[in-house]
Amino acid sequence: MTDPRLVSPARPMNLTEVYLLRRLSEGRGERTALIVDDPVAGVSSFTYAQVAAEASRYGHELRAHGLGLEDRIFIILEDGLPWVAAFFGALAIGATVMFLNPASTSDELSFYLADSRAKAVITSRAVAPKIPAERPHLRSVVVVDDASTRAALDRHPSELELAPTTEEDFAIWLYSSGSTGAPKAAVHRALDFVYNTERYPREVLGQNENDVTVSVPKLFFGYATGSNLLFTFYYGGKVVLFPDKPRPDRLFELVERHGATILVNVPTMIAQMADLFEKIDPKPNLSTLRIVTSAGEALPPELYERWRRGPGPEILDGIGSAEMFHVFISARPGEVVKGSLGTLVSGYEARIVRPDGTDADVGEVGSLWISGDSAAAFYWQRAETSRDTLRGRTVATKDQFVRDANGHFWYRGRADDLMKIGGRWLAPQEIEDALTRHPAVSEAGAAAFTHDGLQKPMAFVVLRRGEEVSTELLREHVAKLTEPYKAPRFIEIVQTLPRGDRDKLDRKALKEHAEAAAKKRQL
Repeated sequence: MTDPRLVSPARPMNLTEVYLLRRLSEGRGERTALIVDDPVAGVSSFTYAQVAAEASRYGHELRAHGLGLEDRIFIILEDGLPWVAAFFGALAIGATVMFLNPASTSDELSFYLADSRAKAVITSRAVAPKIPAERPHLRSVVVVDDASTRAALDRHPSELELAPTTEEDFAIWLYSSGSTGAPKAAVHRALDFVYNTERYPREVLGQNENDVTVSVPKLFFGYATGSNLLFTFYYGGKVVLFPDKPRPDRLFELVERHGATILVNVPTMIAQMADLFEKIDPKPNLSTLRIVTSAGEALPPELYERWRRGPGPEILDGIGSAEMFHVFISARPGEVVKGSLGTLVSGYEARIVRPDGTDADVGEVGSLWISGDSAAAFYWQRAETSRDTLRGRTVATKDQFVRDANGHFWYRGRADDLMKIGGRWLAPQEIEDALTRHPAVSEAGAAAFTHDGLQKPMAFVVLRRGEEVSTELLREHVAKLTEPYKAPRFIEIVQTLPRGDRDKLDRKALKEHAEAAAKKRQL
């Protein structure tokens, strides 16, 4: 007889059942769930039933390695069926799943494996040699493209008994990008993912079984894990994955070939696609595309306008975080206000908070405190940071926002990125937005350098292909659109901006570049 004290009041919940197996019980098992478009191997399609069968085989294989409830498992793979099957197979046995960019260095892998104390890694032959030799907690390395692994998988049954997990079990860890410091693992319950899935994609995107999603970010990025896997599977649509690096021409090809209806995008690729669209003829047929989403960093108004003049489909900008799993503020179809991130997704509440903890007035800049039931429980091994940032269902962010009288949110940078120029606070995004409004500029990044104990603004710009412009003209352009004190002291034209593995601007690296450039100028 079960001890009544051990009976959890939490509802039973296994994410593999919620996102995958329910499609089979609904009679959708023979519907296409996954399309893998590999430039070498060609195009392969898999039904929900086939994905479920492969996930079961992975679950059996992981159990054969002695893995199960609450064991931490890293997936380090290119996008494809093995990624999806390993993900749902691990969740099925009650393991806690984490994922990494397969392009991570050996040093980065050492950090993540040591920090997480992962017991297993599911990876490929290309990545396996980078896994450190010293790995005290790591029990198993499953190499998916090894012949012995494939043979073992084929011996396993296509059905699997699910672990008896609940909505309160820790199902997935989402590591922060590390763009503002060392990466931190936000520890999430199973419920967190379902909570957002039943709100943002339904309310904002109108997601349904007829949708076909293509994503610029890869599945290791939580933005794509939701938008190009969990959301699409939950609503019975089709996911398109491709293992190669995203390029603007490739994305146009994928949208056309597979009739994509939702393109999950980021500002850097939006700029590249808009540039290419202007140059090529005939133009790609994007008639099936009804929504483009953007997240990861702010979408400049000028870039939004260029996209609308070119490729055309409306872009819904939004903001989410590893701490909240996914998007909680977003623009709505037909209601886009350029430069704004939109309004709150239902089920989420927000405060704009002054440094003294009081609520800011309408139109006043303050820190965003966002509340909702998808909030992470804590940061792994970061007790002090957890107490400071994760406050029950509230995440006290350092993101600076203004909320206007209509409930629209306007991003003003992070508190730790602000520059104090001549005694006045300046967000680097103000400089960047002004620079990207110049027709010759594709991308811009701004940071402060120190001279005689004072901060001075510097900017780095990437020009559009074939364009030329003097840095002095760009300085005048910024001064004209903003205020003279916001014009960068120096502007450098570069080929690329430093970005992390999720394509977010690496502001820490940008600050280092600014200081180095200032020293080079012997300031």
